[in-house]
Parts: sequence; C-alpha cells; structure tokens
Amino acid sequence: MARPFDVRSVEAKWQERWRLEGTYDVDNDDPRERYYALCMYPYPSGAAHQGHVRNYTFGDLVVRYQTMRGKAVLSPFGFDSFGLPAENAAIKAGSHPRIFTEARMAELKRSVQRLGAVYDWRREVMSHDPQYMKYSQMIFLAFLRAGLAYRAEAPVNWCPGCATVLANEQVLADGTCERSGDVVERRNLEQWFFKITAYADELLTDLDTLEWPERVKTMQRNWIGRSEGVEFDLVVADDPSLAVRVFTTRPDTGFGITYAVVAPEHPMLDELTTDEQRSAVADLVARATSASEVERTASSDSGVGLTKRGAFTGRYVVNPFTGNAVPIYVADYVLGTYGTGAIMAVPGEDERDLAFARAYGLPVIQTVERPEGAGDGAYVGEGRHVNSGFLDGMSVAEAKPAATSFLTERARGVVTVNYRLRDWLVSRQRFWGCPIPVVYCDVCGVVPVPEEQLPIVAPDDVVMDRNGQSPLATHAAFRDTTCPVCGGPARREADTMDTFTDSSWYFLRYTDPFTPNRPFDPVEAAKWMPVDQYIGGIEHAILHLLYARFYLKALVDIGLAPGLVREPFTRLFTQGMIRLDGSKMSKSKGNLIAPEQYFDRVGADALRVFHLFVGPPADDVDWTSQTDDVIEGCARFLDRIYRLALDPNLVDRPRDDARDRPIEQAVHRTINRVTADLDRWSYNTAVAAVMELLNTVSKWAHDEGVDRAVFDEAIDVIVRVIAPIAPHVAAELWEIRHPGEPSVHAQAWPVADSGLVLEETVTMVVQVNGKVRARLEVRVDLSDEAAIAAALADETVREYLGGVTPTRIVARAPRLVNIIP
Repeated sequence: MARPFDVRSVEAKWQERWRLEGTYDVDNDDPRERYYALCMYPYPSGAAHQGHVRNYTFGDLVVRYQTMRGKAVLSPFGFDSFGLPAENAAIKAGSHPRIFTEARMAELKRSVQRLGAVYDWRREVMSHDPQYMKYSQMIFLAFLRAGLAYRAEAPVNWCPGCATVLANEQVLADGTCERSGDVVERRNLEQWFFKITAYADELLTDLDTLEWPERVKTMQRNWIGRSEGVEFDLVVADDPSLAVRVFTTRPDTGFGITYAVVAPEHPMLDELTTDEQRSAVADLVARATSASEVERTASSDSGVGLTKRGAFTGRYVVNPFTGNAVPIYVADYVLGTYGTGAIMAVPGEDERDLAFARAYGLPVIQTVERPEGAGDGAYVGEGRHVNSGFLDGMSVAEAKPAATSFLTERARGVVTVNYRLRDWLVSRQRFWGCPIPVVYCDVCGVVPVPEEQLPIVAPDDVVMDRNGQSPLATHAAFRDTTCPVCGGPARREADTMDTFTDSSWYFLRYTDPFTPNRPFDPVEAAKWMPVDQYIGGIEHAILHLLYARFYLKALVDIGLAPGLVREPFTRLFTQGMIRLDGSKMSKSKGNLIAPEQYFDRVGADALRVFHLFVGPPADDVDWTSQTDDVIEGCARFLDRIYRLALDPNLVDRPRDDARDRPIEQAVHRTINRVTADLDRWSYNTAVAAVMELLNTVSKWAHDEGVDRAVFDEAIDVIVRVIAPIAPHVAAELWEIRHPGEPSVHAQAWPVADSGLVLEETVTMVVQVNGKVRARLEVRVDLSDEAAIAAALADETVREYLGGVTPTRIVARAPRLVNIIP
C-alpha cells in the first residue's frame, strides 16, 4: 500500500541516531529519579521471532514512557549465551559452540535494533565472555567459603539426549526432559550443590512483599512447599529397639494408620526387609532408581499400576495410637529426600494412600466424619473426629494439637517444618558452560582455584560428542594441572555450572560493568536495585526467578552485595505467548514467524502497534491468517496520523468555543486515559484511546477548518503519547513540526488540564422496574431531586408509567434513576 513516508529509511535514520547519540545511555550518577526496567536477557537461538517482538516492545514502551516521565531509566541488554542448544548444534555441525552462539547473537541483536528497542549498549553482558565467567567463578568460590556450595553423591536426573544432569524443575510430569523429550533416568553421581534450602523460609515469606502476578507467587510457594507437622517414631513390632521415623502434617488422623511406607532410598530398608521379601523389594528399588522424582510423585494415580510401584517388606510397625501392628511397605511415591523418607499411611484421608491401599487390599479407616454425599474417596475436609479414641468429637483444629501432645509424650514426637524445596544441583556434564573453579589433589583433596588464576576458560580444541562424560574430562591439557596448595599434580573439575547461575546475577552486573576486578560495586548497584519492572515469560516462574532471588539474598549475606535490598525484582510482568496452530511459537517447534518481513513491508512501528493493540499484554495471542490484515490496519493508523499532522490543505479559522472546546476536552481526557492505561499495563486500550482521538480530531479538522492553536495542541499530544508506542514515526513528525527542538523522546509526558478533563455532562440511565427505558444527557452536578424530576418529565418514561404514580424512586445522580410503579 502507498505510504506517506519512506518507512525503512525513516526507521533506519532514527535507529542510527539513537545509537550514535547514546539517547538512552544513562550514567550511575544521573541526578534524575532512577528507574530500572529490564526484559529477561535472551538465549541467542537465532533471529527474533514474534515472541521476542512482543517482549521487547513491551519493555521498550516502559523505557521510553518512564524517560518522558522525567526519570533516568536503566535499560540494558545482553545474552544468556551458554547452554545446551548451542552445544548440540555444534555437535551436529562439527564446529565450536562459540561460533554458533556468536552468529546467533548477531542475528538477534540486528532484529532487536530494527524493532527500535533502545538500550545502553555500553553495559552489554554475555555469559560466555571470559570476564563474566571470571566473576561467576568468583561468586562460586565465595559460596564455597561460606558453606553455600558443597559436593555430595546423590541420585540425579540424567537426560541421555542432552547427556547431562537435570534439575528436578527441568523434568516434566511425564518423566521426560523439558528440552529434548527423552525419558529421564536416575543415576548416582558426585555433584556440586548450592544450599538454597537454607533460604527456604525467607524465599517463601518474602513473596508477600512483591508486586508479582499471584499465579507466579503461587507456583513458587508450591515449589518451596512448606509443611508444618510432627516427626515421631513407629516402633518395629518384632524388635522394639528399631523404629521408623516418620513425618506427618495430619497427626490427628493417627487412629487411621493402616500401614507405613519407606522410600526406596531409606537407609533402614535392608534392615527392615525379610529374606522372603528381599527379591520383590530389590525389583521395586531397581524400578524406582530408573524413574525421575517427578514420575514417582505424580499425583494422578487412581490405583492403576500401583501394584508395580510398591512391595511389602515382610515386617510391621506399631501404630502408637491403637497399639496395632501395621505392615511396612516400600513404594516409589515416597522420596528419601523429603521429610524423613518414610510416612504413616492414612488411606481414609489421603488420596494417594487410598489408591495404594486399594491396590494392595489394605484396610481403610475413616477418622473424620463426612458430610452427606461426600462419597467413598479420601476425605480432606473439616468435620468431627470419629473412630479416633480420645480425639472423638473434636474438630480437626482441636484434634491436631491434642494428637501432637500425645505423640510428644508416647512416640518421641517433635514439632517440625519440612520443605519440598531441595538444594540446587549445579553440576552439568557439558562443555558449553562456565567451568567450576576447583581442582582435585590426591594430597589436599578439593582445592579452590585462587582468584588470581581466574577465569578458568574451556579450551577450543575439544571433541564434541554425547558419551555421557564432559568433554573437558578427556582433554588432558585442561584436565591436568597443579595443586595451588602443595604444587603436586591435580585434576580440574570437568563439570560446568548450570547456566541458571549466569542468569541469577546478570541484572547486578548491568548496574556496574565498569568497576575493575569486581563482579559489581555494591554502592553502584544500590543506586539501581531492585529492578523496578522485570518482564519475561511465565515459563521462568520457578527456575530463574527462584534462583535469582536466592542468589541476591546469599550475595548480601556473604558480603558481596552489602546494603542491597534482598529481593531483586519489585514488579514482575509475564506477557502472553504467541501461538501458531495452537502451539507456542518457538525455534524448537519450527513454527517461527520472523519480524523481518514486516520490518521491510510495513515497518517496525506498525508491528509494535499490532502487538500492543491486539489484546491485553498478559493474554496469549493466536497468529492467524487474518493477522497480516490487522498489522496493515495498524500501519494505516500511523499513516493517518502522519497525513493529518502535515496536512497542507487544512483551512484556518477563528476560535469557536462551541466547536473547539470539545476537541480540547477530548485531547486532555485522552492524556488521562492513556497515562492510566500505560501505568496499569492496559496497552491495548491505550492504543484504542489514541485511535478514538485521531478520529475525533480528523473529523473536526476536515469539517469547517481549524483553530490552529487547538489543532497544534491536539497533534502534538497525539505525537507525544504515541512516542513510546511507535517511536520512529513520532520522532520524525516531531522533527518536521518542531525543527531545531529536542526530540519528542526528550519531551515531557503531557499532563492533562483538570478543568478540561472534568465532564460537563454525562448519560443518565432511567429504569422502570429495573429495565432501561431512557437515557438522558444531564449535568454532572445534577442533584438527586433534579434527576428524579428529569426522569419523570421524559415522554418515554411517562408512557411506560401509564399515569401510575410511582411507589418508590431510587436516584443515584447523575448516573441512574430507577422508578418502581
């Protein structure tokens, strides 16, 4: 379609000017009020797709809008450049991951710059940069000194497709790897961990202080999984010297214990197993070992298949409430890493216990009275206790402390708190990551690499394969080194760190990439932290956001970030995803829609307007066959602004209050609407408000001429409020209309005149018996009495009343009158 300006040249002109002039570079000593706006830094898998466009359009709008509000806005960019996709691509291509990664970084950077998104590129961070690696390794060593990093043998999730260990959070509910789709196996390996569990309670309670979507906070609360309960002993029936320690959150249901379960990893399992049951138990343990924790704890079981998920040990424990002996089973749905690794089973009040009991023919005792119609499933609601001895007749709330006291006196009971959260396993058997900075010496043991020897950088001449062992382990020049303590021979750690360690502190590096020999100067970081507005996908609700929160708290505690607020992100916005044919748009699915074709055809501004206008930013968007038409409609909207702003054919005329004041009112009401909408992330309605104003001004201007002052104010307001939305066309129009003045992006955000915003008339609804019968234009200061009089005087209302005197009239002037005959 014909455009009133050369879109490509105009956008290229302004992108180059913003870059060369450093329009959005900001110094740490800037005297303005500071504001830190940050989009999650991307993994460079290739050029931008529409998901990137949506994310960076939202972020860029925030940056430009807050700048016009008079703030010094920190807007940095960087790349989460380590990771499995680059390594796997390099394996296929027979090249080095760095080559793949840096080529993809260049593609993505070009796409982002063509979008018109602006950043302070002096602060660019790349996690594979040796300087960034150095500081990541310094942080690891600081954690090690503080006891927050440790090495232990543990059962881990092993992905054969990725040939590396996965965190629990990276295993899907069906037991497959979230990236490769391969079935995850269990292996015992010596691994490095970060002690995130030391912060479990703080990570949980501090969620209440954050302005985050409630569903994100709920996901983190569930993952941390705080449980208050009681630990107590179940004494082995035929050997009172032995006891199985269990944990429960429902001690009040103890009279319903009909069996007990230990985890396959439980240290007493061999001792608890009789010779007759040893083979069946061994089979169960073998099966459990090959399953991921996610598979083992899946809560969707209805009893089907559970006979293959448990085995009787051959021994019994005594229920301390009843004195009855109940059987001990081993089952994979109990984890050795949670609580005590053993549970009391109460099938009457627990769905999973009930499914297991039905599969094995175990008795079910109901201990809480059920309401009528509750069915025969496990009941977890409120009610009075039954079949519960001294607890009978008590409510659940009354029975819990009574049962706890009983267990404290009779079964070595201790009130305790457990968490579902496990320590963060950070070891990865891959090459393309930050090497863990320790060496192993036969004399000195585990030895940290001295900081003066950092960074430890992986060599380029490694063999990239998938044999399950880090390629660094077989590279003699990297592996073989000297012990920093004794000078004897030593071996470097061959594992690299989980790439989530890189994204757990990059936002701090952005605040101060200038101070030498430190990850950041905490004094400089404190000028910007915490991040005022963080923007990213809901898929990061658990992994990245939880780890970043832990990192900052730990860095404060160990002295690397003294004085900083302990939460990194004050406000979080999670944008909706882009779907094509019902699936999320992503490179792995091969369903990307690149923005370049739209940059070339309609321009970045039109594409930005589409993403802002198509729907609420938090909602998912379906990319359909009609999407191109909508994008072209957005381009026509911008063209109409351009043509009207520079229209040489408008006729000037003297001011006419009757015609011009409504235009002034519409302009200032639009300022208020757009400002409020941008503040509450209602971008679609903000764009709609500008479209409405454009229609109003255009009709007025082309009717019988314009008052030039009123017209100029209207156009200037339109240009200023679309500046964060469509920055290129706004900058171009402002330069043409105001030659020699600072750019529109350096102008102050418009402020509405309260006298013009106030509505002089409103529409009052008149109801008869609750049904709308008339709508009247009335003054905003109308009294209830005057409203009633106006309603009763309306001919339409009088017809509906038919001469009947109303029995009651409810007036809510100036909006509503309801007449009851």
